[in-house]
Amino acid sequence: MDGFPILSLITFLPILGLVIVLSLPKEKPQIVRITTLVITSIQLILAVLLVVNYNYGLAGINDPSSFQFVEKAKWIEIPGISWIGTIKIDYFLGVDGLSMPMVLLTAIVTFIATLSSWKIDKAVKGYFALFLLLDTAMMGVFVALDFFLFYVFWELMLLPMYFLIGIWGGPRKEYAAIKFFIYTLAGSVFMLLVMIGLYFSTKEILPNGSSVYTFNMLAMMNPNNYVSTGILSPLNPNNLRFIAYIALFVGFAIKIPMFPFHTWLPDAHVEAPTPISVILAGVLLKMGTYGILRISYPIFPNITRELMWYIALFGMINIIYGALVALAQKDFKKLIAYSSVSHMGYVLLGMASLSSVGINGAIFQMFNHGTITAMLFLIVGVVYDRAHTREINAFGGLANQMPVYTGFVTVAFFAAIGLPSMSGFISEAMVFLGSFGTAAIRVLAMISTLGILLGAAYMLWTLQRIFFGKLNEKWSHLPDLDFRELAMFIPLAAIVIFLGIYPSAMLNIMNTSVKHLVDFLANNAQHISTTISAL
Repeated sequence: MDGFPILSLITFLPILGLVIVLSLPKEKPQIVRITTLVITSIQLILAVLLVVNYNYGLAGINDPSSFQFVEKAKWIEIPGISWIGTIKIDYFLGVDGLSMPMVLLTAIVTFIATLSSWKIDKAVKGYFALFLLLDTAMMGVFVALDFFLFYVFWELMLLPMYFLIGIWGGPRKEYAAIKFFIYTLAGSVFMLLVMIGLYFSTKEILPNGSSVYTFNMLAMMNPNNYVSTGILSPLNPNNLRFIAYIALFVGFAIKIPMFPFHTWLPDAHVEAPTPISVILAGVLLKMGTYGILRISYPIFPNITRELMWYIALFGMINIIYGALVALAQKDFKKLIAYSSVSHMGYVLLGMASLSSVGINGAIFQMFNHGTITAMLFLIVGVVYDRAHTREINAFGGLANQMPVYTGFVTVAFFAAIGLPSMSGFISEAMVFLGSFGTAAIRVLAMISTLGILLGAAYMLWTLQRIFFGKLNEKWSHLPDLDFRELAMFIPLAAIVIFLGIYPSAMLNIMNTSVKHLVDFLANNAQHISTTISAL
């Protein structure tokens, strides 16, 4: 696939779909739906082709020569601006073992969300146009290697998500949309300031021997590229680099969402239409942890090691707090929303271990949570479409009326609990293996295991109240899953079971890059600390 711009195609194909959708007559909504499904189907095929042609032996992370499917070209170049010099921004795309699972996850979840959107009947053209724009923004975040380009995609995601919640959401949709927008935009401001500080602290050597300030993420990971007087240079004896790390981390933590920045999530989930909840939990939450691993860790390796205990602490809080609040919920969708807060805590805990096993587990948990939580929100959407209520205690005995639906519910619930033979078990086990193996966070890991018990409690209790016992006669008319709904659930259930039995299919993609990241963190943190001490 050398020379073929597959990353550009997989990223911007939805924009082509958007143009087609907008050109279609609004009197033919079915054609709009089919067009979107075709576009997301092609995108999924391209993602599978990427995986099939991916070289497991190349590391990526900070090495430009080992990224795959790379596309690099001049995008913006403005010469001779005062003391700044030439402003150079590249169109720079590539994938490694960190981004490849997220590209595949985005394609899968977007395809499933398209099927879930089939019953949207309000302003169909506008909905699917915004849906496709959101698709491009999400995919772009995971393939961009220029910080400025990354930021463009990150910000682009805000606009369609705001309208998709604010127009097609529930009774409190305006409040939820504004809250989501403000929280995420606040984090983006922190990110913007750090990005500008890193830009004026880093120089890239051009082929002609000259040097320019750069937004190249990979250049920012090399201490040798920093200007000694740059405000965010590792060699500049000030506290600004530490402050920048915290600011950047907060920007990403809001998206995870990490306690105490999580309060936008339940409102956004509850008010969003089902397919947007699927995308929100399945993909958007992963952007936060991906950003930390892609940008914060390799650019600030020494500070990452200094703060690993605090990252684990917040991971533990997410796990326990999210599970306790989920246990108290009476609204089915809000329960699943808080379960996402809890399960993303496992990702933070694994990342904090700074070990190959723990970080592999964290990335695997990101992928698994995306597929499992997509199933869970689809489950809520199916029953809400039929009963028009999400009140857990309003049901009972649905297994008698909807046995096929209950079967998929059981798979999703037990995968969320972490039952062996399900994908969630493998990733959570790796997170705990990595965190228990790191002495500094072992106690926090031990406390975090309470999340397993609490997760089983709220999931099994919900399963009992909704599906077991005597059927509430009020729901004796509810039909079981139709063909479209089966087409949503079967692929996700198959992935959950397949990766539970054969996790190496995903772990092999990540292993080399994660090992390189762990070695890079250890070696560069020590190098920077030694250099600063010598000064």
